[in-house]
Amino acid sequence: MSNEKDNTEVDADQQAMADEWASALEEQTGQAASVDFDELKDDSAPISDPKLDVILDIPVTLSMEVGNTDISIRSLLQLSQGSVVELDRVAGEPLDVMVNGTLIAHGEVVVVNDRYGIRLTDVISPQERIKHLR
Repeated sequence: MSNEKDNTEVDADQQAMADEWASALEEQTGQAASVDFDELKDDSAPISDPKLDVILDIPVTLSMEVGNTDISIRSLLQLSQGSVVELDRVAGEPLDVMVNGTLIAHGEVVVVNDRYGIRLTDVISPQERIKHLR
């Protein structure tokens, strides 16, 4: 009984957070509208497929890459508070959105209620993702 109550509280918290994000994005763009997940379903690949159900709950790591650089171990050991490391990206260039180290999209940073988020600006096609895996 307590576990059901906890799940209900978590669902309410998640919905409240989603509403806050939608509201903040609407303020930023002036055009955003709240969308139910049912509206986002892709009817071409039904989720009820038992083969697909097996992998839907597998956790993956989603990360955003601002940039990178190569430095020597000597330079790495000399880093201290206040050090500046130059990256290979130009300011304003989109971030890379990676899933388990594979590029899936590009996006820009947004701030909603003092939390960082990312707005996807370009999603890599599945065919391109497969090419990069090989």
